[in-house]
Amino acid sequence: MTVTTRRRAGAYGGTEVAVPGGGAPPISAWSDATDPPRRVAGSLTELLGREVSGEVLTGDDGKTGARLERVTVDGHRYMLKYLHLDDDWAMRATGDLAIRAVAVWRDGWLDRLPPDLVPEGDDELPREQHGAFIDHMTELHATFWGTAGTPGLCPLATRLILFGPQLGETECAYGGTDLVPTQLVPEGWSRLTERAPEAAAIITGLLADPTRLLTGLTETPQTFVHGDWKAGNLGSHPDGRTILLDWAIPGIAPGCFDLAWYTCLNRTRLPESKEDTFARYRVALEARGIDTADWWEQQLTLCLLAIMLNFGWEKALGDADELAWWEDRVLAGARWLTS
Repeated sequence: MTVTTRRRAGAYGGTEVAVPGGGAPPISAWSDATDPPRRVAGSLTELLGREVSGEVLTGDDGKTGARLERVTVDGHRYMLKYLHLDDDWAMRATGDLAIRAVAVWRDGWLDRLPPDLVPEGDDELPREQHGAFIDHMTELHATFWGTAGTPGLCPLATRLILFGPQLGETECAYGGTDLVPTQLVPEGWSRLTERAPEAAAIITGLLADPTRLLTGLTETPQTFVHGDWKAGNLGSHPDGRTILLDWAIPGIAPGCFDLAWYTCLNRTRLPESKEDTFARYRVALEARGIDTADWWEQQLTLCLLAIMLNFGWEKALGDADELAWWEDRVLAGARWLTS
């Protein structure tokens, strides 16, 4: 499926149109070849050869403001997603000025994905499916182990501060009205200070200066990460392949960042404990020939801390046991940084 992206005139200026075209041969961003990136079509009309209009979709999983349509072209059904800074608060929060979903397609990242990952969607998490998700996550990470990035991906430093308190302040100043950034994020960060003051102080300090955390994370192995392994972006094909949607924040980062994100946002859907999920990932990674002995504890500990820089607000709005578990992870991460 082709992810389609459009830029239009708006508050951020410009009338550039960027739509991935089809039919070009795959390229590799990691070879010594000088193959040029795929050409990006200038408009939907150029891409599809005609004007299209579709059924506008609404739902609970998509919370960033991006517009989705279901369209039919030559008898085939597609999901059409429009991305623009004026509409999508997550693009503003992540500094996605160049549209990363286009970059990973244009520069060949998606060509190197393991065959078990395709862009479609479902959100059920029975034990067998959960196991497949973790196994395929490790396959993705092992495929790109030690790879350097290409321009246009989400930097690790940006990834650490995507959903901090500044998100609510920025979105309110911008005039945004989306529930998550303008109401839930500010309320959650305020409640974290009340419910877990020690963890909140640590997070506040690292959001102001994440240098120590960034250094600790970059001391461990890096890979290509999807960045948003929430259940709403996942699914399973009948033939066993994993479906992974919404490539909005891909980049080079520790693999445990995807793992920590997955356990954080899917905690009510996990069929086993977080600890068992971590162990499952580690075993699967080692089964693919990656030795974890020298870096595992440091990377996992610091990634769990890093996740709370993004979602401390969300845990503060939840139940006490879940907040306490993550509070302990923040304290453990802080001890690692000062040891």
